Amino acid sequence: MATSPARSRRSAVSVQLLVQFGLDHGLSLDTCLAGTGLSWNLLADPAAEVDAEQELALIGNLVAALGERPGLGLQLGRRYLLNTYGIWGFALLSSSTYRDAATLGLRYIDLTFAFHGMRLEEHGDEAHLLLDDSQVPPALRNFILERDLSGMLCVQRELINAPLPIKRVDLRISRPADTAPFLAELGVMPQFGQAHNRFVFERQLLDRPLPGANPGTAALCEQHCQRLLDKRRQRDGLAGQIRGLLLSRPGRLPDMEQLANSLHMSSRTLRRRLQQDNVNFRTLLEEVRQTLAEELLGIAGLSLEEVAERLGYGEVSNFIHAFKRWKGVTPSQFRKGRQSA
Repeated sequence: MATSPARSRRSAVSVQLLVQFGLDHGLSLDTCLAGTGLSWNLLADPAAEVDAEQELALIGNLVAALGERPGLGLQLGRRYLLNTYGIWGFALLSSSTYRDAATLGLRYIDLTFAFHGMRLEEHGDEAHLLLDDSQVPPALRNFILERDLSGMLCVQRELINAPLPIKRVDLRISRPADTAPFLAELGVMPQFGQAHNRFVFERQLLDRPLPGANPGTAALCEQHCQRLLDKRRQRDGLAGQIRGLLLSRPGRLPDMEQLANSLHMSSRTLRRRLQQDNVNFRTLLEEVRQTLAEELLGIAGLSLEEVAERLGYGEVSNFIHAFKRWKGVTPSQFRKGRQSA
């Protein structure tokens, strides 16, 4: 049972936790967000999403500003409680056994904030959870390993209402000068400088019933996880390229034929490939128009007619109708609300 880490879109909740961690350690907001392309107002939106690379840039800022302190990532990981993962966390809580939770959790790990690939193996009386750091930037591996393993242990403690009884821990990182934080977090002293990041526990734990078991709820949550994962994946690959092209051309949004030319393919091929990915061009266009509309309405000098024209609407009334469908308010009401905020 293996997974690889997400390298695409993810919930901004982790960014919010990271920024708060930096602020709590005396850093300024500007220091935390420098070079990430993230803005302060995104931190207040629980539904916002960011790119994985933006989160990595933020982590890089924290490591650069706070230094390589052993145990610092462990402190951060304790903030990643099960409820920070949304529907993924609820799905795990509703699973019947620890094995079911582990299987589901690893299947949808791209809905979490982990940068490690994870694999669960069973060897005799032991279960081994391996964390693959091959896609983690070398300069950030120590900090991210600490965060991911501490966050993982938080989830497991909440699932079984008790600490995970770990038999052995192997870590690839070098032995730090101060190993006390690791002993306190894991309950055992890790073996450092090993070939793999490995957590070993009794295999029988996998069949342990979970106190919040509800198979019906777990099934519904898994369906929701799959829909959310599909939606995020549509933001990568070909669909992501199309969004990028559309967003880069406000005021002259290209049609299907122009997009196909930009991607060096025929419009027929583009339409077929989108269908294979279960992506609809009109839906992509609507999403981009909504994003651009919110940005353009923030420019005080632009009239509604000019905004509508830049978004490709022939009539301002069509833009007003579409915007009200998206946001539940008219463009004028939205603009007034933003100005008074």
